[in-house]
Amino acid sequence: MGIQIQVDAKDGSGKFSAYMAVPASGEGPGLILLQEIFGVNGTMRQIADYYAEEGYLVLVPDLFWRQEPNVELNYDEASWQKAFGFYQGFDQDKGVEDIDAAITALKARQEFTGGVGVLGFCLGARMAYLAACRCDVDAAVGYYGMGIENHLDEADNIRGRLVLHFAENDEYCPAAARNDIHAALEPREKVELYTYPGVDHAFARPASEHYHKPSALMAHERSVAVLRKTIGPDYNLSHLWDKHCEYEFNTRNVEDTMATMVAEPYVNHIPTLTGGVGYKDLYRFYKHHFVDVNPGDTHLIPISRTIGDTQIVDELLFCFTHDREIDWLVPGIAPTGKYVEIPLLAVVKFRGDKLYHEHIYWDQASVLVQLGVLDPTGLPVAGRETAAKLLDETLPSNTLMPTWPNSENKN
Repeated sequence: MGIQIQVDAKDGSGKFSAYMAVPASGEGPGLILLQEIFGVNGTMRQIADYYAEEGYLVLVPDLFWRQEPNVELNYDEASWQKAFGFYQGFDQDKGVEDIDAAITALKARQEFTGGVGVLGFCLGARMAYLAACRCDVDAAVGYYGMGIENHLDEADNIRGRLVLHFAENDEYCPAAARNDIHAALEPREKVELYTYPGVDHAFARPASEHYHKPSALMAHERSVAVLRKTIGPDYNLSHLWDKHCEYEFNTRNVEDTMATMVAEPYVNHIPTLTGGVGYKDLYRFYKHHFVDVNPGDTHLIPISRTIGDTQIVDELLFCFTHDREIDWLVPGIAPTGKYVEIPLLAVVKFRGDKLYHEHIYWDQASVLVQLGVLDPTGLPVAGRETAAKLLDETLPSNTLMPTWPNSENKN
């Protein structure tokens, strides 16, 4: 996706390269992405492309250029040793100057629409913190930074928002260092500090042996949230989701449905393990097992909608007559002709203005009871009553609990 550009050093000592990734829209707020000790390698370029998908004009400056231009290392033992050599020889004050030069270069681009954030990993996290202290940036985000505790005297210079993600088991930023950072930064209004339990340094890098997907996802959501609030871009996620549902259930157009999604999306219907991962399989799923197999009277009744910075959570009733086999919902069950109403929850994640994934939840036991293929006698399950109580909370509670009457007169 990206290209290499040249940036003029502010001290007149030369030019250095930077990898630039442009969002699909052709423009966006600026994000300076700061490298680990391994240079601007494939991982950093992939992250840049990822944030370009989120809507940012991303620039990844070569921070080691004063020692050796275009350092690009892997994660084997020899590369580790070489990376630490570059780290030990790194002049961080000159590094901040180079970050400032990258900001100037980014602002001069015609693709730049205003607002600048910095985001870094490892060494880059410390540099993101120092950029927040010394440069004109609207937001700074750091992942498992090391050495930040040695620069807390500069915190009074922070003007924008600052988010720092720490790993509980990080030997490069142990508990004592985190305690100093919390004591100095936590009282500040524009600072957010997060520690992820049970994880180690580099928990957000997929190639790392310490990669922890749940923590990485949570950290990414928090990072994008602060960028959205400070520099944008702003998207009407509710409208985007409504259009997606319109193509799925009203016009029933698979091509239009897929056009609302990123290049490689996924859908996971949790109770039945149905859906698809990647464009090819998801298209196949939508085309042959979802869009056209839904009953003609299928309709959604919205109950509530929670809109975040990167996702929507929809609470609704999914209603239909079981007049055909529905592959994705009750695979292998022949049509029963029964009318069904089920509470359903959709967690919809976006990247930029495109859907990235859907996690869909419902009570499969309630579906099977309503279809008459599961006998609820003696089981703590209910049929259409679950939908009725969602609409009317005054309907009786605890009817499945045989011990409920026993507590009536107890204190």
